[in-house]
Amino acid sequence: QIQLVESGGGLVQAGGSLRLSCAASGRTGSTYTMGWFRQAPGKEREFVSGISSSGRSTDYADSVKGRFTISRDNAKNTVYLQMNSLKPEDTANYYCAARIGSFVRTNPSGYDYWGQGTQVTVSS
Repeated sequence: QIQLVESGGGLVQAGGSLRLSCAASGRTGSTYTMGWFRQAPGKEREFVSGISSSGRSTDYADSVKGRFTISRDNAKNTVYLQMNSLKPEDTANYYCAARIGSFVRTNPSGYDYWGQGTQVTVSS
């Protein structure tokens, strides 16, 4: 069992940047692949980015490729999502998720643990 806590959300103008953090606590000794998802009002939760347990493999949704970068610091049990060139359509609640295993999954059902989310609002 692990607990995930996101931080770093907020209000930013279009073109701006934010860095989200996800701190894991609990049984962090296991091998976890991490993912970021987002959900806007009235929409389904969608995959944003993921990083393998080793950090050697990453994946991104087409809508964020070239703008967002995922990374992890296993010594700190923390995953980051650097978001640049933000657009109004990036506005959503962003969730961190963890799955036991080595490979990134893009389906939310593939993840075992979830954080409470952090709101990102991009104004035009």
